[in-house]
Amino acid sequence: MPSNPPVEITLVLSASAGIVAVAHGERYQWAQTALKLVGFQHRDDGTFALTVNDPQAARDAVHQLIRTARRHQATVTASHRRYLGDVADEIAAHLPGTWSAKAGVHSHPVWQHDLLPWLWDAGELIHAVQTERLPYTATLTDDTGIELLLTERPGHQHDYLLGAFAPNGFDEHVAETSPPSSIVLAAAPEQAAHAIATRFLPAYHHALHTRRRVTVAFALERIREEYDAWQAISESGRFSDGRPMDPDHIPDLEGQSADFTWQEFRDVLTHAPALLDQCRPATTAWPKDDAALNRLRDALAQGTGILADWNARLDDLRQTPAALPAETYGDAKAERDARMLPVIEAWMADREVFLRQARAAAPLHPLAAHDHAVRALPPVPAHTPGASSARR
Repeated sequence: MPSNPPVEITLVLSASAGIVAVAHGERYQWAQTALKLVGFQHRDDGTFALTVNDPQAARDAVHQLIRTARRHQATVTASHRRYLGDVADEIAAHLPGTWSAKAGVHSHPVWQHDLLPWLWDAGELIHAVQTERLPYTATLTDDTGIELLLTERPGHQHDYLLGAFAPNGFDEHVAETSPPSSIVLAAAPEQAAHAIATRFLPAYHHALHTRRRVTVAFALERIREEYDAWQAISESGRFSDGRPMDPDHIPDLEGQSADFTWQEFRDVLTHAPALLDQCRPATTAWPKDDAALNRLRDALAQGTGILADWNARLDDLRQTPAALPAETYGDAKAERDARMLPVIEAWMADREVFLRQARAAAPLHPLAAHDHAVRALPPVPAHTPGASSARR
């Protein structure tokens, strides 16, 4: 990241807020003090604003700020750009579907690095966040939970950069697929929205489709491997390294195997519904796959209900006294696993049909995507009564 003065104030104009000021730098608090002394009001998005009634009043306010900022060792820079929050609001208004925009200030230089773990980008945007100073950014969010990051393009007078945050509901152990690449946007909000709708969002949904498919395939493969390994152990009475299995440990080992399978199948419950919605067997070389896909849909509906019942049961268990016997949790978990087993078996039986149809399916068009949000995984309690750690 380039070296910057320790205290800076950047001024931009906003049609609704007047003069918007952003205090940033390692000692940004000094700049904030100067802004308050001049009469700028702190806003919820982290900026400061001063409403002015005429151009002369604006010039007087800026001159006063420059003098005050100098006493607080801060430099003042006036940007030729419009306030990014206004630009984001206008872009959101022109996008298909329902979008909202929110600006955010990264006053300290290191704060913008908080964005890096969440960015899902293979283009210029993530490089800019890593290497350039971005005092403020804006987030665009639609009603399905898609989140996009908008920034001014460093080193350019008018352009903007836009990329995506990673969607929810993906485990870190799944191999990463290629993320969408950020794009350069023109300054005109209508043109920017058109580029997002026709170029970026289709690429985003294509990448999301691939990531969902890989995630479900990975989960089903892990479940198959776990089943095969447990069958081999059960039949031989020995672990894979040749050690004999103690019969007294069988219940614990079965519980660990069931826990492992349950955790993996949650990825199927989360991501398979949207993939199934995109499958069109009649347009593929396997039109008769439709019957298998219907079985999988029915199984998913059952599994979703079982998961909802389990989460409700966990809520009930959390309300019980701390002295609750471990058997109570164990009995509930055993019932859960027994109910879910036919669902998992249905998916294992038709998994190859699903995977070939998912590979052949086309991702949703952005205009239809609002019906298929990425559902986050249900929360897992930090500690549940009688729980044993799953074998990984």
